[in-house]
Amino acid sequence: MPDLIIFDCDGVLVDSEVISCRAHAEVLTRHGYPITSEQVFERFLGRSTRQANLEVEAELGRSLPDDFHTQLQDELFRSFEADLQAVPHIHAALDEIAQPVCVASSGSPQRMRVSLGRTALYDRFAPNIFSALQVKNGKPAPDLFLFAAEQMGVPPERCLVIEDSIAGIAAARAAGMAVLGFCGGSHCGAGHAEALHAAGATMTFADMRELPGLIERGAVAAVT
Repeated sequence: MPDLIIFDCDGVLVDSEVISCRAHAEVLTRHGYPITSEQVFERFLGRSTRQANLEVEAELGRSLPDDFHTQLQDELFRSFEADLQAVPHIHAALDEIAQPVCVASSGSPQRMRVSLGRTALYDRFAPNIFSALQVKNGKPAPDLFLFAAEQMGVPPERCLVIEDSIAGIAAARAAGMAVLGFCGGSHCGAGHAEALHAAGATMTFADMRELPGLIERGAVAAVT
């Protein structure tokens, strides 16, 4: 059994990916980079805004406005205030998990404070909430998960990651950690579970009520 459970935030703790992709697409389109929310999902899910912006700027041949991040954040937070919900049954699942838990997300600390705060999850994890802004390379690089494990004092091989994105699955495997693919968010369509499994997830599940039992029964295989 693992000694630490590391949760991604968006799409795992909070059902935010549809909201986030829509906001990201609207702001990019406004600044001369036409893109749909579905394309944002396919290209940037699980990755940091910093990495996404670098790709967009390379294609545009120019920099995005200095206040782009602020505009995106404002649009996102307005949408969070109107529509954001916790992933169903996540509070009940956390109640049953005996191991220490933490968050390791591509989102900024401010974004997580808003999203986790709105869904009454922030105090369940604070101060063990880690952002890609704290490391050199975001997902799919292993840096963030290795940083989280180090901060929590747990060896990587004793960690279990819960992820919903291909980039996150790849990052966990690169860190030498077991990883479960969660496919119960509103953004997870047909084939999402298969894609996570193909990316390296030990197994996939769609209902957070399953998670404590998966951990307790030792259903999580060691990374090979």
